[in-house]
Amino acid sequence: MNPFTAQSISSFSWVWKNRKLATLNLGMINLYGEIPPSIGNLSQLVDLRLFENQLSSTIPSQLLNLTQLTSLYLRTNQLSGSIPSWLLNMTQLVVLDLARNKFHSEIPSSISQLQNLQILHLFENNFSGTVELDNFLKLKQLQVLQLSFNRLSCRTSSLNVILPQLVALGLASCNLSEFPAFLQNQESMNWLDLSDNNIRGEVPFWVWNGSFNSMQYLNLSRNCLTALDQYYLMDPFRMYTIDLSYNMLEGPPPEAPPSIMFYLVHNNRLTGALPPWICNLSAAITLDLSSNDLNGMLPICLGNISESLLILNLKGNNFHGSIPELLATGTQLMMLDLSDNQLQGNLPRSLANCKMLEFINFANNLIVDAFPSWLGSLPELHVLILRSNKFHGTIERLESSFTFLKLRILDLSNNAFFGKLPREFFQSWNAMKSERRNFTFTQRTTYDKYHRQRIIVAKSYISITFMDGNERLEWHPSSAIGGYDCPVTMTLTYKGLEMYYQKISPAFMDVDLSSNLFEGDIPSVIGELKGLQGLNLSNNFLTGHIPPSLGNLTALESLDLSLNKLSGQIPQKLIELGFLSFLNVSYNNLTGPVPKGKQFDTFSDDSFEGNSGLCGEFIFRKCGDLGDASRKPSTHEEEELESSIKLHWKIVLMGYGSGFVIGVVIGNAFISWKYDWFEGNARRRRRRPSQRQLSRRGNS
Repeated sequence: MNPFTAQSISSFSWVWKNRKLATLNLGMINLYGEIPPSIGNLSQLVDLRLFENQLSSTIPSQLLNLTQLTSLYLRTNQLSGSIPSWLLNMTQLVVLDLARNKFHSEIPSSISQLQNLQILHLFENNFSGTVELDNFLKLKQLQVLQLSFNRLSCRTSSLNVILPQLVALGLASCNLSEFPAFLQNQESMNWLDLSDNNIRGEVPFWVWNGSFNSMQYLNLSRNCLTALDQYYLMDPFRMYTIDLSYNMLEGPPPEAPPSIMFYLVHNNRLTGALPPWICNLSAAITLDLSSNDLNGMLPICLGNISESLLILNLKGNNFHGSIPELLATGTQLMMLDLSDNQLQGNLPRSLANCKMLEFINFANNLIVDAFPSWLGSLPELHVLILRSNKFHGTIERLESSFTFLKLRILDLSNNAFFGKLPREFFQSWNAMKSERRNFTFTQRTTYDKYHRQRIIVAKSYISITFMDGNERLEWHPSSAIGGYDCPVTMTLTYKGLEMYYQKISPAFMDVDLSSNLFEGDIPSVIGELKGLQGLNLSNNFLTGHIPPSLGNLTALESLDLSLNKLSGQIPQKLIELGFLSFLNVSYNNLTGPVPKGKQFDTFSDDSFEGNSGLCGEFIFRKCGDLGDASRKPSTHEEEELESSIKLHWKIVLMGYGSGFVIGVVIGNAFISWKYDWFEGNARRRRRRPSQRQLSRRGNS
């Protein structure tokens, strides 16, 4: 977020009167409005920087008066229109940066007139049409060409032209179907992005055979690559980013040099164990090998690879065995995701030393442990997911009221926790008590001993300051640097469905304690968590009344209290939940009329079935004509339901003993119904679930 208060560019009118001004830098100060025509008065201006503001409209033609101008930086504004034809007459330009705006139409072929141009940034606009890359290659001084993420189709045909030696080339999302042939003759290139294209088959051998002997950043992600022909390390001393994610690569992970900082090979078909060289990546900031078919045990060195490591993501593989202790001192680790493996044993207690951890996900493993209350001391922890393991025991009263202060997503579902829910457990969750959604990415500064450079990890870029004092800004895919408005993926049960989230909104807050053995009352203190959007306490043994304080959860969108032993009436106060779009209180012992009005008029019978004492205008049992339908269940029926639930949990607990394991959110996708074992019964009104149906959950 820009720390400067928004101000109109017209407030700088005094600047346009200084006709001797040679350099003007008004970047990143939150300016808005149109670039004034009076800027043309600055006839001696050589360097103009208006980047990272909110400037709008088109580029004024008066810029043509700036005959001395060599550098024009307008990146990251809201400028629109096409590239004006007069701009291409400014042949003295060396740097033209129009990236991250709203420019559209075709890129004019006459851009080749800018014969002094060395740096051209046009990425992340709305340019369209077919681009002949040969046209840019006529710019003999050109060193940097960035056309990524427009709506372009890029073509090249020439092999015999004398090519400029590019240092950086960005052709991401340019509808390429093969590697551009002219790349074979590029010997100075150190930055190449061909991601998000349709390049198929093997990566040709000439990519690795010495043509790119200065390569530092290589991004070939989101293509259809199947293999790396004659792969070997290009520059083992300077290469800092390899991104081969979202392809179809097979075999072992391609080797990374010790200098690597960002190693991204996730979402491929890689197999085998983690190779020994992974222990040598002492400069690593992000290691992401998730969603492959890797196996074996995690090496002990994994916990001591790099003091600069921020993100370790190994989810969605077949790793087994115990989780290594994290031995590195002063660790910067921010995100740890080992979910969807077959890991066993206890959680490593050394996690408590990782004071910068924000995201922890161990879901869908075979971990046997008690509730890790000791993680509550982590001052930055936002997300804790322990779903579908063998966690057990009670959640003890916390010794300190300063635990889990920043927690906003907690998933303990499908374990074997039991006992009462202590009110102190919820009282310390300060982050969930506020409806203000002011979570921000934590900027990190680290020092890379391998490259001897200072690294600032911000929300959308990496700033690398080399020992000679030169600073380099790199715009990485957000998955590479984390942050909660970035695609840190996870799966949660929300609104009765199991949902896959590609991004976690900084506004999202959710608590899921379902499918455990919790008993006793629902603590009324939960009503203090006013930022909560999802609450799932289903499939436990909770008793007592639904606390009216839940009506204070004004941001709540999903509430699931089904499959418990709750009694009494549904509190009238719940109709104040204006955002509530999913409610399930089925299969309890609730009685009385269902509240009327607002969201409650939209819920179907399924939300209330299995409560023979409930009635209402919009459900199958009307309050004015209860008749026999409202009779209390017989003793035999009560005993049958209770015994079947007990049998169900006996099956689950026997499984644990023998090793058997059973929005405002962006980009979610439907996976499966949470209660698929209950699906048939949901259509049979006024019938309780049979013992067989309830027992089936033990095998789901």
